[in-house]
Amino acid sequence: MNALHATLENVSRRGLLKGMLGTGGLVIAAQIAPRSAFAYATGAGKFPGGVVNDPHVFISIDPSGLVTIIAHRAEMGTGSRTTLPMAVADELEADWSRVKVAQSPGDEQKYGNQNTDGSRSLRHFIQPMRQCGAAMRAMLEAAAAQRWNVAVADVEAQNHVVVHKPSGRKLGYGDLATAAGALTVPPVDQLKLKDEAAFRYLGKAKIGIVDLFDITTGRATYGIDAKLPGLKYAVVARPPVMGGKPAGYDEAAAMKVPGVEKVVVINGTPPPSKFQPIGGVAVIARNTWAAIKGREALMVRWDDGPHGSYDSTAYRAQLEDTARKPGKMVRNDGDVDGALASAAKTIVAEYYLPHLAHASMEPPNATARVANGKCEAWAPVQSPGTTRNELADKLGLKPDDVTVNVTLLGGGFGRKSKPDFVLEAALLSRAMDGAPVKVVWTREDDLHHDYLHTVSAERLEGGMDGQGKVVAWRHRSVAPTIRATFVPDPKFEQPGETSQGLIDVPFAITNLRCEIGEAEAHTRIGWFRSVSNVPHAFAVQSFVAELAHAAGRDPKDMLLELIGPPRIFDPRKSEGAADYTNYGDPFETYPIDTGRLRHVVELVADKAEWGKKLPPGHGQGIAVHRSFLSYVATVVEVAVDAKGKLTVPRVDTAIDCGFAANPERIYSQIEGAATMGLSLAKYGEISFKNGRVEQNNFDGFQVVRIDEAPQITHVHIAPAALDIPSSGVGEPGLPPFAPALCNAIFAATGKRVRRLPVGDQLAT
Repeated sequence: MNALHATLENVSRRGLLKGMLGTGGLVIAAQIAPRSAFAYATGAGKFPGGVVNDPHVFISIDPSGLVTIIAHRAEMGTGSRTTLPMAVADELEADWSRVKVAQSPGDEQKYGNQNTDGSRSLRHFIQPMRQCGAAMRAMLEAAAAQRWNVAVADVEAQNHVVVHKPSGRKLGYGDLATAAGALTVPPVDQLKLKDEAAFRYLGKAKIGIVDLFDITTGRATYGIDAKLPGLKYAVVARPPVMGGKPAGYDEAAAMKVPGVEKVVVINGTPPPSKFQPIGGVAVIARNTWAAIKGREALMVRWDDGPHGSYDSTAYRAQLEDTARKPGKMVRNDGDVDGALASAAKTIVAEYYLPHLAHASMEPPNATARVANGKCEAWAPVQSPGTTRNELADKLGLKPDDVTVNVTLLGGGFGRKSKPDFVLEAALLSRAMDGAPVKVVWTREDDLHHDYLHTVSAERLEGGMDGQGKVVAWRHRSVAPTIRATFVPDPKFEQPGETSQGLIDVPFAITNLRCEIGEAEAHTRIGWFRSVSNVPHAFAVQSFVAELAHAAGRDPKDMLLELIGPPRIFDPRKSEGAADYTNYGDPFETYPIDTGRLRHVVELVADKAEWGKKLPPGHGQGIAVHRSFLSYVATVVEVAVDAKGKLTVPRVDTAIDCGFAANPERIYSQIEGAATMGLSLAKYGEISFKNGRVEQNNFDGFQVVRIDEAPQITHVHIAPAALDIPSSGVGEPGLPPFAPALCNAIFAATGKRVRRLPVGDQLAT
């Protein structure tokens, strides 16, 4: 597998403060800077904790000149722990070889929002982090000017020293740290940010992630690696059906297993359970193996409750039946019924995507110690601020008495933004009178009790005139909503979900209507990489190719015709779509720009040599999608042999994510999206029988192995100047992959895949 590029240290809050205050260097003063006044508006201020841009919170310098920069977002491969400190270091004029990155604990009042989710880390925090670095640079320059008794205009920070330009005198950052730390932080509007040409690190693709060496040599610390003196280990027998509860179990048999110390009932929270444990019976032991064997001995009998009859095959039929009927209108332009009735040709297609599991390589786990009125946890969580608040509420503690230490995450994809597994560990530590307890989820636990990606039925109808121009488009989407996890089930997709590739489709079609249908949730639904963009993009971009085939047109040409001329498309102007959410960010900063959407299509088609002559059994497919405010187009080349074996010789993806702050991570995320996209499209499915997940491990919920991964992946980053706001990268690469793959399969074989996973549908 080749990837071609086309163009922890973790510290507790108390330990960090103690270490920095004890150096005689720059002193951490917990001042909170203004949370607005940025170069362009974002939606960051609407999230818990908002934005903090105080250099005293994020930067310290010791007398040796070592710069420590705090990373307040979790690291799970996206590079937040590198890119945001890199932005600080660049504006600070710090030598990256003399920079150390330390992870913050959960504390959103101090650090600002910490929920590493929604592809928001860079787009919401590149400005505040640049401002932190620029402010500290100005303070160092001011301290040097005072030391030399010269004008500030005559001094300049340059690569970890401050230079007096007329005389050439120099002072290192360590020499100035104490004096600089005592100065007042300059107001944001007085900061001088760098021009793009002056960047040392941003936009250069020269710096790898800070944990790369430790990760590749096995030294990195993930949640599962946490160890404390006297640590106990626990696994939990959880209800196999949502809303179920234990009806009986054999505690005595479990206690006979060598190493088992205690059996504890965890009270569940009936749906909607939010982030709370779903309950069950825990076995606590001296090692994980003993805990697992003790759980087996429990022989729990379950009261399944109202969802015990959930059957995903029957549910699919129900969703599809609903999609064939008029639904709740969420966008309407023109007269779709009239246009369909008068169309020269009509096309109808139905698409289905099953539940998906996150299945991160590191399953959920957490270590907690609850003693003396305080709680401390060590866990791979995406949202440590939320975790801290949930722990405080669950245990009846003040947030200040709860510390959440964030480890590296062995994958997250949205699952680890829900801290139910951390709450389990804390409850069990309390049950053990303060002994630290590590809760471990097995892979079976992970698949059976996930917050699953929603299941979806999508139905599209298109009408064309006599010249093959699309004159009518109706899209009906039916899926249980994530909102059902938090409130009594609304049974309809919510605005945040319909805004992900349904009502915001920017096609130049006069008559266009979107509807949603009722669907009850029978399992926990949660955020998943790209969320509702996955089913919506699969349906929309597959249907574009089907329309092209029906009209005898090239799929790329049809796609560009539907996108139409470059313009700003605002879905809020359409009937019924006023609640379009734009991923929580201002439309004025991040409008839907069809010129940028067209450009990534044209770019990827050019780079992939769209339309080139291919060997027999090969085909190309194309798809494009805007998600998380970025524009991504993908061309997949497939090969299907005489027996239906599917391989992917090449993938090309073009991305326009605004200013590309860290191209190295953009390459990595888009390459990873190709592999994950292939896994999900080829194999991904969680099914239910009698309310229970049928898949147990990776034999049932398969992922592609290295010999199946795309053989070559090209990533093409559309150039964008610094004044084009950075947008999401972690998620946008996923939605266009599956439709591009299935469009390529059709080009190669003439077989149209409308139901995922592909599975054995190509077998002859």
